[in-house]
Amino acid sequence: MNLLLTFLMDRRILRILLMANTIGTIYGYYWYKGQLEVTPWLFIPFVPDSPTASLFFVFVLLAFIKNKNCPISEAFAFVTLVKYGIWAVVMNILTLNVTGALPWQGYMLIASHGAMALQAVLYAPFYQLRVRHVLAAAVWTFHNDVIDYVFMQYPKYPGLELYVREIGYFTFWLSVFSVGMAYFAARRNRETIHIQ
Repeated sequence: MNLLLTFLMDRRILRILLMANTIGTIYGYYWYKGQLEVTPWLFIPFVPDSPTASLFFVFVLLAFIKNKNCPISEAFAFVTLVKYGIWAVVMNILTLNVTGALPWQGYMLIASHGAMALQAVLYAPFYQLRVRHVLAAAVWTFHNDVIDYVFMQYPKYPGLELYVREIGYFTFWLSVFSVGMAYFAARRNRETIHIQ
């Protein structure tokens, strides 16, 4: 276990992850380009879910590289990476199940979003979360669910339009799960490994 933790905090690994997350964030915002062009300006900050999640993690990695912590970024990154990482994997598998086909980009999204959720969990021992940080991330996350499924600004997956209510219900409980994981991490903060 100690070997894994040492590996994760190796500056070379952190820089590789920083580069990967930065590229993924830029590509993610580009992926939302079409939807953002028709999105009312008021909702724009809440539409590109996954790239915003990876952007939060970029801030976390930058802090780690400087031997620091940024607990508010850690909370937002942890909650949103777990939530949208799992969400995108499930939506792409559901798309394959409903339509019978998935383009290569769909498989790429499964792999990349699965990695998003995994990195959030792997780096959890290094976070210095407090409950107040998790509460702030929870407000953002549940507010985002309202924007997505009350104001219908959710990410568009062709073929899944008929299941919007079920997807919204699943997304709500996924938010609960993600916030719960972050809360658990914050409560265990006394056992957290602090960056030297």
